[in-house]
Amino acid sequence: MQTNFTEEQLKTKDNKSSEKIFKKCVHCGMCNATCPTFNLLGDELDGPRGRIYLIQDMLENEKKPTANVVTHIDRCLSCYGCMTTCPAEVNYMHLIDHGRKYIEKNYERPFFDRITRDFLSTVLPNTKLFKLLNILVKIGKPFKFLFPSKIKDMMNLMPTFFPKKTLKEREIYSPRGKKKIARVALLTGCVQKEISPQINEATIRILNRHGVEVVVPKKIRCCGSLSHHLGKHDNAHQDFIININTWYDEYIKGNLDAVLSNTSGCGTTMKDYGFIFRDDKKMKKKAKKISELTKDVSEYLSESLNLKFKNKEKKLRIAYHSACSMQHGQKVHNQPINLLAKTKNEILEIPEGHICCGSAGTYNILQSKIAKQLLQNKVKNIESLDPQVISTGNIGCITQIANGTNIPILHTVELLDWYTGGPKPKILQKI
Repeated sequence: MQTNFTEEQLKTKDNKSSEKIFKKCVHCGMCNATCPTFNLLGDELDGPRGRIYLIQDMLENEKKPTANVVTHIDRCLSCYGCMTTCPAEVNYMHLIDHGRKYIEKNYERPFFDRITRDFLSTVLPNTKLFKLLNILVKIGKPFKFLFPSKIKDMMNLMPTFFPKKTLKEREIYSPRGKKKIARVALLTGCVQKEISPQINEATIRILNRHGVEVVVPKKIRCCGSLSHHLGKHDNAHQDFIININTWYDEYIKGNLDAVLSNTSGCGTTMKDYGFIFRDDKKMKKKAKKISELTKDVSEYLSESLNLKFKNKEKKLRIAYHSACSMQHGQKVHNQPINLLAKTKNEILEIPEGHICCGSAGTYNILQSKIAKQLLQNKVKNIESLDPQVISTGNIGCITQIANGTNIPILHTVELLDWYTGGPKPKILQKI
């Protein structure tokens, strides 16, 4: 792809990086075949190739984004299915992030959109504010019919209760009666640790059971992905820097073997810290090391531990939903499937499993119409398999899919914990 950046423009690190990516694109259009929004809407500008043209035009000509351009960029799920398909290995993730950052700085959104996006980037990463919001939603539900559709969608996605935590919050969880063979840090997440604490608890149990010490530093904040994908660069950077410094200090102090994420959207961003800070002299080395250490929990369990599985009498039909941020963003797909197969259950791969369920961070709130269509398609494909259980590695997908089906859905690590000696997940008690 021919580019026309000036020498002055290329002095900017983001322009310099994006130009290299633009040049790799050969306009083949194979990306459109796996783009959820292009398949639904049939508009070239709602596919990766079209969005690449829009972003290039904005950046090279230093144009003020129009409402039409912003609409097409906003409709991108950041599922990265296009990156799995692209024969030229175009890093679309970095282009769309650059485009969103440019829009955030150069486009004034309508008042309600601006307030909504600011609200989401402030409340979702903050557990105290999120809990307060939950109370307000409960109070407001009888009057839901009075609110705009976007507010209604947010209210529908809010949990009805917060499960009781069974593990006391500590900074270090050491294996009991086991020789310590490794030491890892765990990102416990923002919303996840409140609405589904059992995911972190299952993660800690299975790691401790196999001799791994788990460190959960109190200083750790949101991974930064929510603000990052909303184009809110400054907000995200505050979280990035605190996390990187905290984990790096743990690495220097106690030789961390890995930094684990059990939320695939977070893991994708954490693995990109090295790129984000590529030109920051102070943070470059630390960010690169944290990205190198970051692994999805299923990736770590598969590659670094020899799990001890226990047989269960009843065999289940388990549909595995491969989260987009996992299979496309991190290129982790076979590892969780292979681990689940070791439970001796029947593991089913979902038809069109490469297509997004519509969760995508805050997408199911900001682009609810498209998200609902994607959810309907996903649920139809899942239910065609007649599974008893759905397993996945991302809390966003769990929340989204649970809104479309009565089939129990849980995190992969909860099943692995159960089949290696942990408690049976509550959601499966009736099965």
